[in-house]
Amino acid sequence: MSNSLFRPLLPIFGIILLAHSAIGSSTHLVDEAPVSIKRISNDVILVDFGRAAFGNIRLLPSSRTTGEVVVHFGEDFVGGRINRKPKGTVRYNKATVNLDGRSPVVVAPPADKRNTELVSTRKHYHPPAILTPEEWGVVLPFRWVEVEGWKGELKSEQIIRQSAFSSSWDDNAASFESSDDMLNQIWELCRYSIKATTFAGVYVDGDRERIPYEADAYLNQLSHYYTDYDKEMARDTINYMLLDGIGTWPTEWSPHMVFMVYADWMHTGDVGWMSGRYQALKSKLLLHRKGDDGLIFSEDVDMNRTDIVDWPKGERDGYVFTPRNTVVNAFYLRALQKMAEMAKVIGFVDEAKQYEADFEIGYAAFKEQLFSSEKGLFLDGINTDHISSHANLFPLAFGLVPEASRENTAQWLAARGMRCSVYAAQYLMEGLFENGAATEALDLILADNDRSWKHMVNSGTTITWEAWDLKYKRNQDWNHAWGAAPANLLPRYILGAEPLEPGWKPARIRPHVGHLEFAKGTVPTPRGQIAIHWKNGQSFKISLGLPDGMEAKIDLPAIANSQGVYAAGKRVEAQRIGDRWVLDQLVSGDVFLEVK
Repeated sequence: MSNSLFRPLLPIFGIILLAHSAIGSSTHLVDEAPVSIKRISNDVILVDFGRAAFGNIRLLPSSRTTGEVVVHFGEDFVGGRINRKPKGTVRYNKATVNLDGRSPVVVAPPADKRNTELVSTRKHYHPPAILTPEEWGVVLPFRWVEVEGWKGELKSEQIIRQSAFSSSWDDNAASFESSDDMLNQIWELCRYSIKATTFAGVYVDGDRERIPYEADAYLNQLSHYYTDYDKEMARDTINYMLLDGIGTWPTEWSPHMVFMVYADWMHTGDVGWMSGRYQALKSKLLLHRKGDDGLIFSEDVDMNRTDIVDWPKGERDGYVFTPRNTVVNAFYLRALQKMAEMAKVIGFVDEAKQYEADFEIGYAAFKEQLFSSEKGLFLDGINTDHISSHANLFPLAFGLVPEASRENTAQWLAARGMRCSVYAAQYLMEGLFENGAATEALDLILADNDRSWKHMVNSGTTITWEAWDLKYKRNQDWNHAWGAAPANLLPRYILGAEPLEPGWKPARIRPHVGHLEFAKGTVPTPRGQIAIHWKNGQSFKISLGLPDGMEAKIDLPAIANSQGVYAAGKRVEAQRIGDRWVLDQLVSGDVFLEVK
């Protein structure tokens, strides 16, 4: 996401802010060969690398290849050629080099000052961008290259893409396959999007700015955890934004820092690392905006400058901003809950009690003043009767909707469709999957319209977008990790693997079947890889492989007229809770279960 309004970083004006250097050595360049090379005219050779990546080109000329060569880089492809005038901030650029027929040469486009060197003035503030290592040369995202002026045949070993990826990335860490081929393609698009956007060493919001934003980073973190073993890039990003104080402007982005530290604790179980960031998180709780009734007030007269709700603005489903609105207070309350848990574990018992008390007071006012008992839904805010998807999808995802209204809220949201951006879709999907609407969630992911991940796949993109389509955000880029939510949603909810307690001690395996006949895959955890394979038919069968030392709580769908859960033909102790069977005992090792 981006905006022209930013919180000032320094109390002086007119200074140049040089881009922040790459963090550590967590990324490197990888040589990638083209998947096809085709001469399309006497003077132009088209090279396709199969998928987009951040990088540049290394040419290895032969003795016949001398003189000037022009290299065009592009993300978009129209009419059999690179689109040289793409819309938005879809990338195109070119560079000219002279070849001597002997020496390899790196070809990189000119630097984009916006994502490498930024200026602050009285009218415009911008956090510093993240620089890639100087020795790499300029990198940009591209899939296709056109080479003009190359004499003779261009062989695959003579043109190499130097692609920037995380140094620790493991392509075998995660997998997903289901009975729905389009869902499989969506998984691979989103999985690869996380890999491709690790190029900077910390999570950035895309090539246009190369800046860490809290909400972008949290969604990136969730998906990174489910596609690779690395936990350090998320930590580097947290440290940069939280400890170095490089925060951004939207109100709800601050609580996302609490979400990020909490997510690290849940996945690693590392209390020591979490406790080292606890004090800094207090400033992210919005407590300075709390009123006497426990609700949070807006800080700005023009509230939609700071209380973002969703981005871009056209994705807000007509949200009516009021000085005390539902979305901001939902984030505040959820952050209080997470802080209370962390404070208690660290040993700050009194502070934990205070957070819990603040939550109880605030939540009571939240329900009393913002929830319409008549309609069974949340209003956008106090002093408006407008009801938007956003006023309900965030409370639903955070467990703030009164329990008796959760399934109805989920169905209401599903029926309205994807009335939110790719960012808020993360929370919409969580709310649906968690509240009995898995089939509806999958339907939205796979919808035959331009507001779904199916639309991204059908467009031919190989990295997820910043928005559903250029018509919804005219300056969007095509390399945005916050658009890759299925990379975490599918392993969390379709395969069903999540940490039940910090450090996956134990794990929870809770698959949702939707319309699928089967799903299988592997999920990386700090304790090893989980393997899951389930089939749904006349009975529900699941094969589970847990890493050594890991136990799991099993929660399975109850098929029609099911009598219980069985292992090796014998019934195991399990409780029927709604439309699910929950095993009484934790399991470990290799497990095969059947619901029948």
